Amino acid sequence: MDVLKFENLPERIADVDALEELLSRPSQALIDDMARLQGDIIVLGVGGKVGPTLARLAKRAAPRKRVIGVARFSDAEVKRRLEAAGVETVACDLLDRDQVAKLPDAPNVVYMAGKKFGTDAERGFAWAMNTKVPALVAERYRASRIVVFSTLCVYSFAPVVSGGWDERVEPKPLGDYANSCVGRERMFQYHSQLYGTPVRLMRLNYAIDMRYGVLHDIARWVHNRVPVPLATGHASVIWQGDSSSQILRALLHCTTPASALNIGGPELASVRMLAQAFGERFGIAPVFEGAEAPEGWVNQSLEAQRLFGYPIVPLGKMIDWTADWVARDMPVHDKPTHFEVRDGGF
Repeated sequence: MDVLKFENLPERIADVDALEELLSRPSQALIDDMARLQGDIIVLGVGGKVGPTLARLAKRAAPRKRVIGVARFSDAEVKRRLEAAGVETVACDLLDRDQVAKLPDAPNVVYMAGKKFGTDAERGFAWAMNTKVPALVAERYRASRIVVFSTLCVYSFAPVVSGGWDERVEPKPLGDYANSCVGRERMFQYHSQLYGTPVRLMRLNYAIDMRYGVLHDIARWVHNRVPVPLATGHASVIWQGDSSSQILRALLHCTTPASALNIGGPELASVRMLAQAFGERFGIAPVFEGAEAPEGWVNQSLEAQRLFGYPIVPLGKMIDWTADWVARDMPVHDKPTHFEVRDGGF
C-alpha cells in the first residue's frame, strides 16, 4: 500500500475515486500511531462529508482493527462504499437514547455528529444535535477515550496580526451555531470530569476537499467572475486527509479532564492572495468586494504541529488541485462553507 508522502503527491486529481483514495491514504506516522493504539474504533456521525474518508483512512491505517461507522445512512450509497472498504456499519438515530444504548462497545470513539448548515432555520434541532446527542454519547462511552469534532467558531474574533487564539483562550461564541458548539464541548467536559473519561476537543479550521471548502469557494467565485468578499480576509486551511489523520492520532493524546486542540494549516492564508493565485491559473482577473477587516475567526495550531508535525499536503499543491478541479467542472457537494459570514448566522 502506498503511504501519503509529499514526494508521491499527484500533479492532478483525476476524478472522485482518485480523490477519495488520496483523502484516505494514510501516512506512515498514522500507521505507526494506530499500531500503538489499543482496541477498535467507532466513528459516530460517519455519514457526512468527512466521515466516509476518515473511516476508510482508519481502516487502511489499521486493517486488523474493527472500524465501525454509525449514522442514519439516509444515503444507501455511503453505507455501501463504507462496507466495500471494510468498515462495519450500524444504522442509528443518535437522538434516540435507546438506540445509542445498543451501540457496540469500542475503546476508541471519534465523535463527528452535529448540525451547522441551516442552524438559524432549525434552532431547536441544531441545539439537540449539538448538545443532547453529546450528552447521550458521553454517558454511553464513558469507559472509552473520545475525540470530538469541534470548530474554530467557538472562539471570538481575534486580531489577524496576532496569528489567532490558542487553546488557552476561553470560548466567547457568536450566534446559535457557535453557542451550541460550546454546549457540545461542555457536555463532553462535564462527563469527562464526572467519569474520568479521556477526551480531546478538536477545534477544526477549514478542511480542504476538492468538492467543497474555502479554496473551492474562492476558486468558484473567481472562475464565475463573482466578486470575492474580503471582509473575512484570512483563513487557515488544511488538506482533509491531513486533518483526519491528526484527529485519529489524537486518540493517543486524550486527556482527563477534557482539553481542546486546534487543527489547521501552519500558515494563515490571505483570501486576496488565494483569489489572485486562482486568477492566474484561470487567466481571469479576480474582482474584489470590500476590504480586509482587522479581526476574524483565526486561531493557531502550534500545539498540533508539536504533536503531529506539519501537514503533508502544502497550500500550493491544494491551490493547484482545486484550480484544476474547478476548471474541469468536476463534481461538487454544493455546500458553501460560508467562511465569509461574520455574524455567526449559518
